[in-house]
Order: sequence, then structure tokens, then C-alpha cells
Amino acid sequence: MTDDADRGDAQATLLRLWRRSERPTRGRPSVLDIDSVVAAAVALADREGVANVTLANVAKDLGVTKMSLYRHIGSKPELLELMADFAVGDPPVVEPAGDWRAELTMLAEANREVLMRHPWLVELPLSGPPAGPHAVAWMDAILRTLRGTGLDWGTKGGVLVLVSGYVRLACAQAIQLAEGRRGSGLSQAQSEQAYGKGLAELIDPERFPDAVGFLTSLGAPDQAEDPEFAFGLDVLLDGVAALIDAN
Repeated sequence: MTDDADRGDAQATLLRLWRRSERPTRGRPSVLDIDSVVAAAVALADREGVANVTLANVAKDLGVTKMSLYRHIGSKPELLELMADFAVGDPPVVEPAGDWRAELTMLAEANREVLMRHPWLVELPLSGPPAGPHAVAWMDAILRTLRGTGLDWGTKGGVLVLVSGYVRLACAQAIQLAEGRRGSGLSQAQSEQAYGKGLAELIDPERFPDAVGFLTSLGAPDQAEDPEFAFGLDVLLDGVAALIDAN
């Protein structure tokens, strides 16, 4: 494929992401549009996993032919990009209160909720920077929390990448762990407690004293639902605070 073709495909995807590609047609109106196709694909991914999202399966759910989808969707990779932007939706409205850390924490937690609700999102490859209207809305919201910090645009962009990347990685790990304990009937805390207790009984506390101390602490009843996420986010934001203080 030539560079010109690649640029043409990218531009076509952008037009569809921003719903600028469809035009009224003569004759009988189409029963489909981009939103209906993408909504059906997202529902399929939520129900059966993103591996089962094919143009043929989406067409089957919609009761149309596969070829009819090409009036609205250029390709399978483009469909996945449209799905990701559709599923992530708009960020919550965060009223500016002069507390960048609280505002950024709220957005990070909201982003986590979205990814855990649509776990297939973390399986999608990152094809580039935010491009769709919902992704740009999240980008704008996160950058807005840093408006009064005095950080330059490059540093703000770095914070944006760090926070969004951390949330994605933490969710991917949580989803994989949940998949690993499927059928066990155990919560994450219970699973950690069983793991820690079982391993601590096998290893030599004189040789690995700190490991034993850590293992026996796992799954404590007073732990938060996802203490690792909150801890990691706090450490990350401590680094951002240090950057702001040094500015």
C-alpha cells in the first residue's frame, strides 16, 4: 500500500470518527448508519469478547449482509478504532476547584471504571494518539486539570500519557487476574490471601524473611477493593506534584 493510500485511509477513518463521512443518498434510505454498526459491534464485544467481532458477525446481529457494512465502515481495524472511541464515551464533568490532584484522581478512577466495564478495550492495540471525539474529550479533561499548575505543554502531555497508560496497565492486570481466578469463587483479596498463606508455608523464613512478611500480609480484611490501583496512582501523582513544586 502506498503512503498516499495510507494517508487516505487515515483521513477516511478520521471523518468517520467525527461522523463527517456520511451524506444523504438518493432513493431508499439506508437502515444503517455508523452509530448503529458501531453500537452493535460494541454490544458483541461486551457479550462475546473482541475476538468474535468480525464484520460477518456484526452483520449477522444487525440482520444485514456483510457487504452492506462497507457503506459505513472501511475495514475491521477501522471498526475497532470506532468501537474504542464509542465505548469510552465522554468523561465525567469535573468542576474546577483549584485542586488538580483531586480532579485528576477523579478522572483516572472514572477511566478505570470504563475499562473494567468494557475489558476488551485493553486488548486493542494502540494505533496512535487520541483521534476520536470521545478520546479527545478525555484528553482535554485531563489537560484541563493541569491548567493552573504552571507546567508547560510538553510536561502536561507527559502527565497525560503517564496517567492514561497507568490506568490501562492496571486494568489489564486486574482483568487478567480476574480471568485467572474465574470459577474459584474467590475475591481478589481471598485469592491473594490463599496464595500468600500457601507460599509462606513452603519457603524458608530465615532465607526470605521479607518475602514471608509480605506474603502473610496479603488479603488483609481491611484492604480496599483495589488497593494496588489507589497506591500506584498516588505514587504517580506524588511525582507530578514534585514536578509542579519544582516549576
